[in-house]
Amino acid sequence: MVQQSVLAIATQGSESSSPVLAGRFSNWVFECHGFWHNAVLITASFLFVLYLALQAKQSFHKLSHDRSYIIISYYVTLWVVSVLNLAWCSFQSWECSSGKELAWNLLSLFTTSGMLFLEVSLLAFLLQGNSASGLEALTRTFGISGIIVGFDILLKAVYLFGFGIPLFIDSSDSTHHVKWNLWVVHKLLLTAVYGVILFMYHSRWIERLPARPAFYKYVTVMFILNAIALFACGITGNGAAFAFWFYRVTVVCYHAFYLPLLYITFLADFFQEEDLHLDNVYYSEMKDAGFFEADWD
Repeated sequence: MVQQSVLAIATQGSESSSPVLAGRFSNWVFECHGFWHNAVLITASFLFVLYLALQAKQSFHKLSHDRSYIIISYYVTLWVVSVLNLAWCSFQSWECSSGKELAWNLLSLFTTSGMLFLEVSLLAFLLQGNSASGLEALTRTFGISGIIVGFDILLKAVYLFGFGIPLFIDSSDSTHHVKWNLWVVHKLLLTAVYGVILFMYHSRWIERLPARPAFYKYVTVMFILNAIALFACGITGNGAAFAFWFYRVTVVCYHAFYLPLLYITFLADFFQEEDLHLDNVYYSEMKDAGFFEADWD
């Protein structure tokens, strides 16, 4: 009798917990911007962190031999920001859950600030031109980036916790004009900086920039993305609800693909140089062993 009672209680508990778990999973995947929005964010951010993890052993080996201060600092910062971004993409349901506002605002603030730090650091590196190398360049680059991002964090914290403006709670509601005005200024500054660098690439000041096509492609992509976001923020703030869709597309693209783009632009060649060096070593050893003498006969 006792066993039957225990079994009945356990069965009741499992049956009652199943709808709760199913509801939580449904809210996590389908609620707050929809399934495809969340699926793209989670999948892209997870795959990039997985790629970093699979390449970690080879990357650490390369970093330990070259000891480039700038590359080591960027790689460590990229790891931290990538994990934060994965958490931000995975907990999208917090944005639409009551009682999670503080946690969502803090996670969004740290994640966006980390990504902005990487973005501003790369811009500072670009504007320093071909002379950007060594510990002095690292100190100057990260110093400038730290000041700019620190001011940005302070300003957003005042808006969030001082005035109660929902900067990271996105909706097509255009009543929060101060919020959309802040995003317009934010995107305008970034668009202007990328526009200046693009202008430099097509002017006589091109020699001041690093001679790498990947940097030019990166600047072009970021200029277009920020220009679209600037237009969307401005139109949404003026009451055009359809423009909010464009804004959300830019947010998804930024959080899903910016970190891989930065890795390809700035770090990928550094970690691939080891493979090219090994290919040259193997070729030299085979040549010394006489493997290519038959080609001359």
